[in-house]
Amino acid sequence: MNASIPTQQVKRGKSRASQRTLAVAGFLATVLTTFLGLLAVTFFIGRVVPIDPALAIVGDRAPAHVVERVREELGLNLPLWQQFFIYVRQALSGEFGTSVLTTNPVMEDIKRVFPATMELATIGTIIGAIFGVPLGVLAAVKRGSLIDQIVRLIGLIGYSVPIFWLGLLALLLFYAKLGWVAFPGRMDLVFEFTFTPVTGFYIVDAIWQRQWDVLWDLFRHIILPASLLGYFSLAYISRMTRSFMLNELSQEYVVAARAKGLSETRIIWFHALRNAAVPLITVIALSYAGLLEGSVLTESIFSWPGLGLYITNSLQNADMNAVLGGTIVIGAVFISINIFSDVLYRLLDPRTRSR
Repeated sequence: MNASIPTQQVKRGKSRASQRTLAVAGFLATVLTTFLGLLAVTFFIGRVVPIDPALAIVGDRAPAHVVERVREELGLNLPLWQQFFIYVRQALSGEFGTSVLTTNPVMEDIKRVFPATMELATIGTIIGAIFGVPLGVLAAVKRGSLIDQIVRLIGLIGYSVPIFWLGLLALLLFYAKLGWVAFPGRMDLVFEFTFTPVTGFYIVDAIWQRQWDVLWDLFRHIILPASLLGYFSLAYISRMTRSFMLNELSQEYVVAARAKGLSETRIIWFHALRNAAVPLITVIALSYAGLLEGSVLTESIFSWPGLGLYITNSLQNADMNAVLGGTIVIGAVFISINIFSDVLYRLLDPRTRSR
């Protein structure tokens, strides 16, 4: 009997280890399959669109033999499966070809413009979280009241109103009429000759270099597009916060806490919200990923020199290398944030570790 107990424990340990190994292997397989699916979609989009990459490089008036030579250099004369294999190999190594519009390697252009998109999406997510979480909590606590209806209406408008229409309206009001914000763009032209960015994140660089006039100018440029993105993030975060809080407020531990005489403030903010914070972190992470990939229209409206505007300009100039490269980067970032939020959820919630 005594000898069999350690044996059973060893078997259970091996079984748990094998389950974890299988779970990790399945997780990695899912990530790899998702990324390969992203590459497959972008590859076939690049082949389906009626744009010849060779003609985009040499021009419509180039001789036929020049066009054919460029097609051979690009590998467009190879079988489709071989083109896809080369495409995957180049994408995994970060090689997306040369941009026709800028004549630079696409990856260099992406490294230059992507910090602007991250800066805009980060501030937008912070605004959405700061206002969305309290509004969602308030709507859940005041369920069915006028406050709840107002918060739900704010979220409904955020989901329904087209972002380009709201952006143009905001520009008309806050820039053209009131003059509260600066002209569209990332910074005034005068500071481009006196400010030297280091990291690509202008706000961080301005604070690090203690150029407060530049920081104020950057704030006047970013506040409107970031607030616009923050409003759409707020709509999603407040709705999910309300749903999570309604679920937590109906739990037995809330009833027990009220029976013990704890104040409603403590129950709501220190008990219910703490338990709702675990899935809420995942929601905020997904909202951040959504702003990173969905800032194309916002950057176009506000002339924000980020990845969204870069992709838009490239698409208008038939620069498919830049379009596909930017799409892959955005997709890869979205997948990475999803993975990070899933891992963080498992670390913060012990109940998911046994699954």
